Amino acid sequence: MAGRDHRRRRGGTAAPHARLGCALLRLLALLVAPLVAPLAGCATLPHVDTSGLAAADPAGEAQALRREGERVAGEHFYAGNSVRLLANGEPTYAAMTEAILSARHRIDIESYEFDPDPKWRLVDLLVKKRAEGVVVNVVYDAWGSQDAPSAPFDRLRAAGASVLEYNPLRPSARVALDLNRRDHRKLLVVDARVVITGGVNISPVYFNHPNPAQTDPDRMAWRDTDVRIEGPVAARFEELFMEEWRGQNGPPIPPPPSTPGATYGNATVAAVDGAPVRDHPQIYEALLVAIAMARHSVHLTTGFFVPTPQLVHALERAARRGVDVAVVVPAHSTSTFAIEAGRAYYEDLMDAGVRIYERQGAVLHAKTAVIDGLWSTVGSSNLDWRSVVFNNELSAIILDAGFAQRLEAMFDYDLAHSTRVDPKAWAGRPLYEKLQEWQARAVEVLL
Repeated sequence: MAGRDHRRRRGGTAAPHARLGCALLRLLALLVAPLVAPLAGCATLPHVDTSGLAAADPAGEAQALRREGERVAGEHFYAGNSVRLLANGEPTYAAMTEAILSARHRIDIESYEFDPDPKWRLVDLLVKKRAEGVVVNVVYDAWGSQDAPSAPFDRLRAAGASVLEYNPLRPSARVALDLNRRDHRKLLVVDARVVITGGVNISPVYFNHPNPAQTDPDRMAWRDTDVRIEGPVAARFEELFMEEWRGQNGPPIPPPPSTPGATYGNATVAAVDGAPVRDHPQIYEALLVAIAMARHSVHLTTGFFVPTPQLVHALERAARRGVDVAVVVPAHSTSTFAIEAGRAYYEDLMDAGVRIYERQGAVLHAKTAVIDGLWSTVGSSNLDWRSVVFNNELSAIILDAGFAQRLEAMFDYDLAHSTRVDPKAWAGRPLYEKLQEWQARAVEVLL
């Protein structure tokens, strides 16, 4: 099911195609489960060699994490950045608005879903800046935005903005038809200086208010995380945007301005591209390395939890050597099949000592990690097969103890609003639930 990340249904009720897709997956699992497992191999899931890695000496752990991260992901860490944690959609949109209004030369936006809510007049802002002579470039995913109205794109084009649809759902002379590979990244770059990235799409769901009685994920509150970065690493984010534009054979656009060389803060940051089209999912590889080197804690938050075998083993090994491993996963989602597939792994993980929490009261969509209070990541990549082998993803890896402390506080907030899965109670769950989990796990590579 390509790009099941959002798939918002207007009016808040399940769309017929969404219900049909779930039913077809269940039928597929029942009829061809023996044939689906080999698809995992076809997905070119990489193996990351962490056998030689060991927890670093405390005095040099940050440097070791940086060194191994650069070696595996092949990305440079840039010093001199300021970083600000953004919780949920509205604060992220406020930060984006501030950055856009400050633009003097160029605005680049990339989003899986591009459907601005009228409460946030994003298109008006972009049209205004374009009238001031600011270059505006927009990339949106064809699948993620298929329910979005065409009017915002038409207005942007009429104003002179360059708008690019990633992997159209119809034959195109620009790129080969590929329904499964989606652009799941969320990125704003302003003047090659300010970057905002994370899990927040451009979508009305972020204006939903908390309502304990609400069970429809499209009407529930959404819990998400972004980060605002200012400084030298913006140049790398800008390069990744340009690579995406060229890879989609977009129309010619001007080169971005030079990134100011000034120091804006003390954070060291890497921009990590997770594009599996090159069979090198750097975000996944960097996370596995950081988990293998963890000494004290691995705290993960994810919007979709359908882990690969190597990720499962990495978490289990860390827990068995005494690391505090905890994962916050959704209790509510736009994909019940993904929840069921993830639950199929709970028992083995908990047997190894991994603590698992299901977030209540909101649709958890954040994708973050904080390891040993030193190494943090905020981005678009979930802990699932799709983010490793199909989706184009983007994350910021941040080496900064102050930022890690703030991310830990956010993790504790989510724990306080979560229910811990009890191993004994989980082992005694009904047989029909286990069967549902088996069905979903049989086609996990497709979710």
